[in-house]
Amino acid sequence: MSIKDEITADMKEAMKARDQLRLDTLRSIVSAFNYRRIEAGADLSEADQLAVVQKLVKQRTDSIDQYAKAGRTELVEKETREREILVKYLPAQKSADEIRGIVRAALAGLPADGRNQGAVMKLVMPQLKGVADGNVVRQVVGEELGSA
Repeated sequence: MSIKDEITADMKEAMKARDQLRLDTLRSIVSAFNYRRIEAGADLSEADQLAVVQKLVKQRTDSIDQYAKAGRTELVEKETREREILVKYLPAQKSADEIRGIVRAALAGLPADGRNQGAVMKLVMPQLKGVADGNVVRQVVGEELGSA
């Protein structure tokens, strides 16, 4: 079952349960899919759908930070609930320890003079695309380069 099919089924459940926040969030995903499909001029692949959901999660995370700085707790709560709904459609995220193992393997393969954050990120991000947050990866890479 594709992400879009799963979202459509969940929209029907949200309508029956009269869960307006969940329904609005799911509708926003479908809208983003349609916008991206029109922009691309072709149907979205599973990877494209995943990228759209990841972008929406990142937007919610950024909004949570901004609302927290502004002291808008009601909006922080709303965005947090929306983010939880969106995360359900992403694959399980790797832990910092799993990321650390991948980073260490990449560091072992690099020559000593080529060990910088950009080179390591270039090696590990394709392996972690969709299963790890880029900020967490960047933080782990920085820690490993600092300890090496």
